[in-house]
Amino acid sequence: MKQPPLKAILGHTALVVLSFVYVLPFAWLVTTSLQPDEERSKAPPAFIPAPAAVAKALEDATGRHLAYEPTGVHYVKGVTRVPVPLFFRNTLLVCTLTVIGTILSSSLVAYGFGVLQWRGRDVLFYVMLATMMLPGQVTMIPVFLIWREFGLINTFAPLVIPAFLGSPFFIFLFRQFFLTVPRDLVEAARMDGAGELRIWAGIVMPLSLPAIATVGLFAFLGAWNDFLGPLIYLADQSRYTLSLGLAMFRTQYGSEYGQMMAVATLMVIPIIVLFFFAQKTFIQGIKTSGMKM
Repeated sequence: MKQPPLKAILGHTALVVLSFVYVLPFAWLVTTSLQPDEERSKAPPAFIPAPAAVAKALEDATGRHLAYEPTGVHYVKGVTRVPVPLFFRNTLLVCTLTVIGTILSSSLVAYGFGVLQWRGRDVLFYVMLATMMLPGQVTMIPVFLIWREFGLINTFAPLVIPAFLGSPFFIFLFRQFFLTVPRDLVEAARMDGAGELRIWAGIVMPLSLPAIATVGLFAFLGAWNDFLGPLIYLADQSRYTLSLGLAMFRTQYGSEYGQMMAVATLMVIPIIVLFFFAQKTFIQGIKTSGMKM
């Protein structure tokens, strides 16, 4: 049997080590959410959740405090202390509208840059990409003043409407994928009398499911984790998102870390489940979107 080369062994070893590094913060998040409050005052604190008998056996065998008996009280208190179901509904509404708006607007603009032929197309495309270099902090105050003039502060509009105006990064991803669509299909549809919108909706988009999944996942993650946008535009607690709800566990006397980590764990679970089911399509979209330039 052929032995694996040293390069492959080193590469896989590095990947395993890095995977532990990336998983460690999430493991700390989960174990803190299950840890009784008195455990965090011990030095060093226990990290392994286990039944009381197992925790005691480990402590007796090693002479160190390695495990603790997990508790779900932080989850109960965290969900009841702040209106988590309401915040979850608000967040899901913002995420859904953001995903729909991003896919529709960015794909339409990308169709113009990637499928249609017109003078100055590439120049305007690179100008559009250059806008990605403009930090959001530069436009934050002018954009806020615009929304205030429209009377849309303390509504979901500033969080959702920009998604329907296109995003340079997502336009770039769609455009790169659209360049891989066979030109013969588009030309054949035009010869049959199909309009550009029909070609976009009936031919290009059905062939671009990996790109749609990639853009949709990125847009969903951005809206789900967004803290600055809701912090700036939302003042009424009934419109808070989950990211703002986590900040409510901080008080002037300290923070309820156990409850905060419990709600944060619940907030992370949908993202993990979503990525688990969309992983194959997501990776395919990332690979294909960078094939042409």
